[in-house]
Amino acid sequence: MSRLNYHHLYYFWQVARGTNLTETAQRLHISQSALSSQIKQLEQSMQVQLFRRENRRLILTDSGYQTLKYAEDIFSRGAELEQLLLQGMQPQHSPIRIGTLSTMSRNFIESFITPLLSKSNARYSLLSMNQTMLLNALAQHQLDLALSNIAVQGNDSQLWQCRLLARQPVAVIGPPGTHAGNSLSDYKQQRWVLPPVQSPVRTAFDALAAQYQLQPDIIAEADDMAMLRLLARDSGALAVIPEVVVKDELKSGRLHKYLTLPQIYENFYIITTQRELLHPQLNLLLQAFPG
Repeated sequence: MSRLNYHHLYYFWQVARGTNLTETAQRLHISQSALSSQIKQLEQSMQVQLFRRENRRLILTDSGYQTLKYAEDIFSRGAELEQLLLQGMQPQHSPIRIGTLSTMSRNFIESFITPLLSKSNARYSLLSMNQTMLLNALAQHQLDLALSNIAVQGNDSQLWQCRLLARQPVAVIGPPGTHAGNSLSDYKQQRWVLPPVQSPVRTAFDALAAQYQLQPDIIAEADDMAMLRLLARDSGALAVIPEVVVKDELKSGRLHKYLTLPQIYENFYIITTQRELLHPQLNLLLQAFPG
């Protein structure tokens, strides 16, 4: 059993925020001696000194500062829990926890959270992981939502809600000055950087290449969008990649779009679990992606 008494910790927290024992005791409607006794019991049980006296003032010790930091978090989360249970909603200032697939486009992730960037009171956390970890974290209520370019597989519709957020066209991207053409058959002498064979984009590109009798000279494969972006920028080869991944390089002229590939898209999904209570910031994020 933990020796930490949260009743004692609450009184310490109240005093530490003002460091005036008399005023705090009056505000809490208890005697100064009783309040002092509560804090002394906390110090004795945890075997630390939380305050020292200087000119009739209480000054936090190093241990006191550390304890205050944890107490602030404990009691602020307690207030959020109280609001959740009494009002049936999460408080607006509670951070929204967003999981992201580690291999997907950072540019798309940033575009998704753009509504939060302009709100001064918005709080959010971004956690990157693989698909299995994303689903496990959602199921354990460690995330409010997940972003992925992989649709949830299986038939467990009672647990997951998987919604298509956006379909980004996939294009042939390369350095300026590369031979250009209006058909994939015009690119037979080029070197290529491609997604791995198991990806939907690669499967679609391979089918299109076969249709145009193109046997691409593949110098590299990468399943990570950030790595594909770097390879497209620095390898001198052509890349098959969504424009959103390299939008900054396209804007600056460091890369050029040569051909939009027909009927090939990178899909982006939002995944949530079936819950009665959703984070209040979720609707704000989804407004930019109607559908």
